[in-house]
Amino acid sequence: MRVLILGGDGYLGWPTAIYLSRKGHDVAVVDNYFRRLACHQLDAEPLIPVPNLNQRARLWNEKTGLTIQVAIGDICDYVFLCKCFTGEAFGIKEEWIPEAIVHYAEQPSAPYSMMDHEKAIFTIQNNLLGTANIIHAVNKFNPDCHIIKLGTMGVYGTPNIDIEEGYLDVEYKGRKHTFLYPKTPGSLYHLTKAQDGDLLYFYARMWNIRVSDLNQGPVYGLVTDESKHDEKLITIFNYDDIFGTVLNRFLVQAVIGHPLTVYGKGGQTRGYIDIRDTIACIELALLNPAQAGEYRVFNQITETFSVKELANKIVEAARDLGLTVKIKAIKNPRKEAEKHYYNPKYSGLKDLGLTPHLLTQDKLKTMLEFVSRHQSLIHKRYIMPRVTWG
Repeated sequence: MRVLILGGDGYLGWPTAIYLSRKGHDVAVVDNYFRRLACHQLDAEPLIPVPNLNQRARLWNEKTGLTIQVAIGDICDYVFLCKCFTGEAFGIKEEWIPEAIVHYAEQPSAPYSMMDHEKAIFTIQNNLLGTANIIHAVNKFNPDCHIIKLGTMGVYGTPNIDIEEGYLDVEYKGRKHTFLYPKTPGSLYHLTKAQDGDLLYFYARMWNIRVSDLNQGPVYGLVTDESKHDEKLITIFNYDDIFGTVLNRFLVQAVIGHPLTVYGKGGQTRGYIDIRDTIACIELALLNPAQAGEYRVFNQITETFSVKELANKIVEAARDLGLTVKIKAIKNPRKEAEKHYYNPKYSGLKDLGLTPHLLTQDKLKTMLEFVSRHQSLIHKRYIMPRVTWG
């Protein structure tokens, strides 16, 4: 299948690209290097320097004999995006119209979106204009193309009822109707993810496009089967307060002897997923596409933990490696419930065949050992929060 991956240089985009390439798909990737530039500007560089996208693709192509095509550009530029749909942007002479699009090309950080006016406006423009351009390009070049968009569980917030998988059946005054599940995002980033979902839902109804929206929780892990034998092929590992996840931050803190910084009471509960399961979910959606006119939603998680539970898991795994780790509660820089009900449903992808990799102690120890090998590259100044929601 011809697959266009937007945001192909990112934490998820690159592992997805080499996984689908290995599976025999004709893969082309696009990126505008936003994340690399933002990390540089904010002094929040990844733990390990990784080659640029062209270099990584060239290394992959040489090692495997396969071909990943690369184009550097911004999908908010509609003219450029159209060239990606025809193959011109990749220098492909024959017509190359994608049969599926994996849409990772959004500003991915809640703290970044809450930093200041400039970054708020960028988040809105990038995430919504980019998605709108994709919709129009699909309608122009191949209305049958399947859009697989990475959503986020954060669009739901923390309601005091079960979180259904995308839709909610409501009975009111003797009548019944099915609605998109109500969204209560907790940051501007999450708000744009709710809004881009609404855009896709609207055009699925108006133009009969095919959409799978994968509402994902925080992802952990670096190494996949495709990258485990060559560190130059691994993905970007951020552990800072802007682009790093809570698990990445805890891993680094444990290695350098810094107390694990639990925000507030630590009862914030979220759904988590291994990076290998993320790319497996993308493939499952790819091989089992939405129908024409269908806006399909999956909750892409495999298990749930509170922040405090996650910290305790790190403490236990670190102890097995001879590391003494403490936990320290700090003032929460975010506006969020620190104790709440949380019961999301996530059976759809399992029904398609997902076999989850769960967060075991052995997995945590493997990640701690990886970070330990690169301990000399850790910058302690990246760890404490610099952005507040106030």
